Amino acid sequence: MTSRQTSWGLSRLRAPLNRWREEGASFQDSVLALVLAPLAFAPTLSNIGAQIGDLPERPASVLSIALTLAQTLPLAARRRWPAGCLAVVAAAFAAHQALAFATTFGSVGLYVALYSAGAHQVRFRRSTAAAASAGYVALAFVLNRLGSPLGVADFSAFYLTLAAIWLVGRSVRVRRAQEAERRRLAAEVATAAERARIARELHDVVTHHVTAMVVQADAAQFLITSAPERAGEGLVAVSDTGRRALKELRYLLGVLEATGESAAGEAARAERAPTLGRVTDLAEGARRSGQPVEFSEQGERRPQPVDVELAAYRVVQEALTNAMKYAAGQPTRVSVHHGGERIEITVITDGSAGSPQAAPVPHGPGPQGGRGLAGLRARVRMLDGQLEAGPRPEGGFEVRATIPTKPVQE
Repeated sequence: MTSRQTSWGLSRLRAPLNRWREEGASFQDSVLALVLAPLAFAPTLSNIGAQIGDLPERPASVLSIALTLAQTLPLAARRRWPAGCLAVVAAAFAAHQALAFATTFGSVGLYVALYSAGAHQVRFRRSTAAAASAGYVALAFVLNRLGSPLGVADFSAFYLTLAAIWLVGRSVRVRRAQEAERRRLAAEVATAAERARIARELHDVVTHHVTAMVVQADAAQFLITSAPERAGEGLVAVSDTGRRALKELRYLLGVLEATGESAAGEAARAERAPTLGRVTDLAEGARRSGQPVEFSEQGERRPQPVDVELAAYRVVQEALTNAMKYAAGQPTRVSVHHGGERIEITVITDGSAGSPQAAPVPHGPGPQGGRGLAGLRARVRMLDGQLEAGPRPEGGFEVRATIPTKPVQE
């Protein structure tokens, strides 16, 4: 029961704190100034504050009240105009000390204004620090001429205290700027990675389907004169391939438009993403293009995260695309093995020994990201997998990928 009461009490405190954080800086600073102003006249807090000079005290007057308020109320603009706030508060503090009025809690405003200038001043920071230092030297000179018993060491110690407060604000500003820069760089890296990923997706979709459509259209053109009764099948294959290309392009457009959408939208896009279950469609499409493809699948297929399913699908897609481009008409065998900890994919395209058939020209990643097998290798590596591709000693070409499986998050 005690823990429940504690949790309930913390939740009640958290709500007003959250509302306070949501308010703007001007509102927060105004509240600070309005709270500090009356506290400056509280007798119990009169001994807490900044004091330098040790001159004989004068009795309070209207002028002392005005100078005290001038050290607190300008804090309402401490983040909006930090240099101006410091100038007013410091001038009021200097006049208050030179006129030898009693120390008040309002002089704490000098510390707050110094910290704010170090933390929030954007321009002319060195000029502001130099002007504040010159003003302090002038105050020390005036206090000395008025008979202050303090020496150079005392004035220097107070100056170092004020400088330390300003440096604390400066360190906060530097740390805040570094954090903002880190977030900016992280956003740029994430944007570049997303662009590279989308470029790979577009390459895989466009290259595969356009290659298939070109092969199918060429075959249909040949059949129009040699076997007109079969030309219709080729045109149907072209149409089906185009529809599949449009479906995958719509999926990519959905990814591009996904920023800020809900988890339900993510789930809907995941349903449209190409998966291992649709690899048979790739094999069937290649057969319609005239590529002899033999497909086999071993093991129990289990649901996998979208990135694993999509990577496995792209491996088969890229291998079949290369087979149709570089070894048209050569037998191709696709094997997918579902293991307990990984998915193994093997695509072998036959060819005579020493023949360049079925061996795609390797392209390294360019300035905008990898293409073809290079981009595919990077995709698989991001999943802690491995992809190997190269010519076979007996001829032909082989693509072999191993992709670790991951449990689907419910």
